Amino acid sequence: MAGMPGAILDKDTEFLIRNYNPAGIILFSRNIEDPVQLSKLCRDLQSAAMKYHGIPLFIAVDQEGGRVARLKEPFKIFPGNEAMGRDENPMENAKEFGYITAKEMKLVGLNMNFAPVMDVRKGDAEKHLIGRTFSDDHKIVARLGGIVIKTLQENGVMAVAKHFPGLGQAGIDPHFHLPVIKSDKKEMEKVNLPPFKSAIKAKVAGIMSSHALYPALDPENPATLSPVILNNLLREKMGFKGLIITDDLEMGAITGKYGVDQGALDSFKAGADILLICKEQKNILDAIELIEKKILSKEIQEERLDQSIARIMKTKMKYLKGMSKISLKKVEKYFKLKNNRH
Repeated sequence: MAGMPGAILDKDTEFLIRNYNPAGIILFSRNIEDPVQLSKLCRDLQSAAMKYHGIPLFIAVDQEGGRVARLKEPFKIFPGNEAMGRDENPMENAKEFGYITAKEMKLVGLNMNFAPVMDVRKGDAEKHLIGRTFSDDHKIVARLGGIVIKTLQENGVMAVAKHFPGLGQAGIDPHFHLPVIKSDKKEMEKVNLPPFKSAIKAKVAGIMSSHALYPALDPENPATLSPVILNNLLREKMGFKGLIITDDLEMGAITGKYGVDQGALDSFKAGADILLICKEQKNILDAIELIEKKILSKEIQEERLDQSIARIMKTKMKYLKGMSKISLKKVEKYFKLKNNRH
């Protein structure tokens, strides 16, 4: 899944779609100006994908509410998970957030939300997680996250629970360094994993892996690169059948030691279905080339590739089959925008 540079479909992104058929595109603030521009961008991305391959794209954003919300006004602004968890009607709020967010995302052509955060806060949250966790009580996180997932997905937007197996006690920011989570197995089992079990029970479309080291589970590899965590624990023990999506492989926690292409390869070998590279498209081409080389030389079995493609196609069939066309008129009416010429 690739990032792209600007607010319109550019030549490089079209080249990537035409020649490499990515699973999806992730959009950031740099790609979003207003609802009409965003609708046109999503329409153009899907048109290119359908023209060249006949397979629609996942088009994803991080729309958690609070500090991490790519969609600004006139989209509905929510205060974020921590505020939701502290509210006197948290379950009503979780439903409202899921319903309105899905409705507005779907209207403009977005179909996947990298939310909710299912990390259980422990002590003071690390700066990049401030305000993003529901609670320090794993039961509250499991309950509210489960409601958000169900409501988003019942209204046509795929949810992605993050950051498996739990980043709530990270002391440093994985955007820059590799955090080490010092929970023992018992604490992981009792506190960190129940929210993800709740997400699986709610049939969450995707689970995003964390770029942190969990010595109690795998002393050598960060979760994103760990077959023990992604395959043995999440797939086999917890029975997750949906998409495993990496956090951005351009983060310092991965690039510092492994580099983007090697990180992508190791993550794919470990069991990830979607490799997320958010900024430099050259990194995407390098990663594709390396993985292709390893498959052709039989270092990775084709069967491993087939498993991920099957999961991606199954999810696309479920959520994107018969997608409604984006209507700029409806977008303008909903957001009460003045009529533009299209």
